[in-house]
Amino acid sequence: MRHMGRRAWVAGAAGVVAALLTTGDAAAARRPDTPRHGGRGRRAGEGELRGVWIATVANLDWPSEPGLSAAAQEAELIDHLDRAVALRLNAVVLQVRPSADALWPSSYEPWAQCLTGVQGKDPGWDPLGTAVREAHARGLELHAWFNPYRVANHTDPSRLVASHPARLHPEWVLPYGGKLYYNPGLPEVREFVQDAMLDAVSRYAVDAVHWDDYFYPYPVAGQVFEDDAAYERYGQDFADKAAWRRDNTDRLVRGTAERIKEVRSGVRFGISPFAVWRNARTDPLGSDTAAGVQTYDDLHADTRKWVKEGWIDYICPQIYWNIGFSAADYAKLLPWWADTVRGTGVGLYVGEALYKAGDPAQPAAWQDPAELSRHLDLAAGHPEVGGHVYFSAKHVKADPVGAMARVVADHYRTRVRAPR
Repeated sequence: MRHMGRRAWVAGAAGVVAALLTTGDAAAARRPDTPRHGGRGRRAGEGELRGVWIATVANLDWPSEPGLSAAAQEAELIDHLDRAVALRLNAVVLQVRPSADALWPSSYEPWAQCLTGVQGKDPGWDPLGTAVREAHARGLELHAWFNPYRVANHTDPSRLVASHPARLHPEWVLPYGGKLYYNPGLPEVREFVQDAMLDAVSRYAVDAVHWDDYFYPYPVAGQVFEDDAAYERYGQDFADKAAWRRDNTDRLVRGTAERIKEVRSGVRFGISPFAVWRNARTDPLGSDTAAGVQTYDDLHADTRKWVKEGWIDYICPQIYWNIGFSAADYAKLLPWWADTVRGTGVGLYVGEALYKAGDPAQPAAWQDPAELSRHLDLAAGHPEVGGHVYFSAKHVKADPVGAMARVVADHYRTRVRAPR
């Protein structure tokens, strides 16, 4: 995720949620689950994704801290799953490969540092296997969230466990912006990261493979991603380095999509990108926005192409701005994405910035508990929108101004299945 705001627990939030859930149950008995303002939303039972991201990198959501006992880690995970059920959600998106390490006994990469505090140390249980089993037992989908290229949130390879592939293959790794990344321009890197991710798909009955917005790294002023040697070797057939980089990302996406189908039938492939493909002033096909980042140009991720080519099963753009935000208006980006997916067969779910609700550093719109609910009202008028995913689990729990509780009361009065 691009935006990872932190917020402390607010004591009264659980009671607010409980009260609204009780009200919602009564309302559900009186009328069908239809949009509040008469939009063209889907009927109850047709399928709607209601998801929450559970981030593990740097212990953002779970585990709450490294080094907890296996029993304590499992109890925290179950708490997140039970809360999702109580809020009538139907999917959790669990980060299982946060930094080129794993939340399962991987054949390719070490155990994740977020579990024990020591990368490579066996936590004494199987978090991904447990998550799949317990989620399914509760009627929740489990989307396994992977980060393809991020190796570490620092630039010192010696801090990685000695057996880490990045230490065994230092030629695969580049430092940039205070982090380490695998070089997407190397075919052997693309093959390896696919192998590492698909190891989990082969072992567990996950419902989807999920990526977020990290492909080539976000630009850092004054720094250069030093992939000239790979470009010199592999990029001669391209007009410029940017086109070559986009092709590298395309190859990873298309290749992963093909291999998922070979490994396990029925597993979907979804990507949650930064929500601006290109601004209209850059490309007439782009959105009516003035964003400082464009995925096509800055992350070398042609997200629109992936939809149009049908390489992915769903896209979940992180439309992390309020209605009326001048540079990137939610009310303008939502219809742009609806138009983009129309007729492609690719599902559209909207990534929602729950973490901004009640944050005093955010614009005034985010201080209003009804802002997120208005997002769902707006989406109800676009039948292409098949649901919403909220960032992130600890903010679902804290809910300081009751924004999530308002969404539940207004829109999630009954449980529905996730779309297939």
